[in-house]
Amino acid sequence: MSDDQHDADRADADRVYAELLDRIGEHAPQPRLEPTRRAVELLGDPQRSYGIIHITGTNGKTSTSRIAESILRAHGLRTGLMTSPHLVRVNERIVIDGEPISDRALADNWDDIQPYLLMVDAELAANGEQALSYFEALTVLAFACFADAPVDVAVVEVGMGGEWDSTNVADGDVAVLTPIALDHTNRLGRTVAEIARTKAGIIKPAAQVVTALQTTEAMDEITRAAELDEATVVVEGVDFQVTDARLAVGGQALTVRGRAGTYDDLLLPLFGPHQAQNAAVAIAAVESFLGAGTQPLSPEVLAEGLAEVTSPGRLQVIATEPTVIVDAAHNPHGAEALARALMGSFAFTSVTAVVGVLDDKDAHGIIAALDPVVERFVVSQSDSERAIPAAQLAELVAQIAGPDRVQVAPALDEAIAAARESCEPTGAVLVTGSVTLVGQAFSILGRQNGDS
Repeated sequence: MSDDQHDADRADADRVYAELLDRIGEHAPQPRLEPTRRAVELLGDPQRSYGIIHITGTNGKTSTSRIAESILRAHGLRTGLMTSPHLVRVNERIVIDGEPISDRALADNWDDIQPYLLMVDAELAANGEQALSYFEALTVLAFACFADAPVDVAVVEVGMGGEWDSTNVADGDVAVLTPIALDHTNRLGRTVAEIARTKAGIIKPAAQVVTALQTTEAMDEITRAAELDEATVVVEGVDFQVTDARLAVGGQALTVRGRAGTYDDLLLPLFGPHQAQNAAVAIAAVESFLGAGTQPLSPEVLAEGLAEVTSPGRLQVIATEPTVIVDAAHNPHGAEALARALMGSFAFTSVTAVVGVLDDKDAHGIIAALDPVVERFVVSQSDSERAIPAAQLAELVAQIAGPDRVQVAPALDEAIAAARESCEPTGAVLVTGSVTLVGQAFSILGRQNGDS
């Protein structure tokens, strides 16, 4: 491709993103399905032209989605993957056969569906309702891109919740629930049971349900929803589980007892016990999709699929000298998993954390979870309008960690530079607290390294 063509395609993709941003933001999702359903109906229901593994939960959704997609692709299937949010470019959210959708395909598919989106917008306006939101339009776009590719199977991550999430216009052959904890309580419910009830809304009649180990209150809601839809439920720790996990070069070696077979010495190039759990859930989901849990996966193909897994922004090393790790943990449950992984998977003599949190998150819970493994905090903020101002967040961090362990640097590039400068050679810098902060860290360090 010529440079001129590349620039033109990039400009068209940037236009698509700008037009998406003109819609209601995804931080204020609409608890409704009908507008998305109407849009896909006008397009001929593209989401019905391929199999679907639908994934919800509080933490681990994206990693589990990526692992499942990689295993399916290793089996020779043409795959689609929808995850959210993105770190740098919106193309990351729509992946075809392991690669973010090209700028050209993104723009062409957007132009194809735009008249139908505008038609739905007009119908909504006539009824006094808000136009399709950013995430509703993006969901329709993803389903259209997958049909256009075309894919054999799409792994679709829920945006928020489940029952009324836009992705729920699709009927998942397999419904997957990763660990459920408190998050988005202002929209999903104040208790784990209420949140689980909403997330269990992705379970469809006669579907196969694969769930990670859950609290009793969450499991009760999942079981109730499955019974109502006559769906089959398989549970981590009963029907499948990680039976062995140990550190290995570049990740960890796992033995997983799946639904249909036991798989030994699998190399997973991701760190942390939570990623081993995500891998077990993904394996059970693929076993459920390919053979209803009755046919073992080929050990060689499974090993190939796991070996190719990446999970950007999840305990990922993005720079060295000193080591800089990014992790998109943005709630206490995720921060606890991050802390355990740092202790169990690395041998750093100290960790300096650059932290920034959004105002609808449990900042106290996040910092409290990180405090035992972090020597010093550099408090910053992303450029999101929802970012807690660095000075305000620093007061909270000082209450937990003590003022002597806290430095304030509102500009993220300055925060990262300060953390790296003070970090000892055998230590590490951790950037965490929100997805937007991690995304900006990628851009900052990419620019410093000369990446485009």
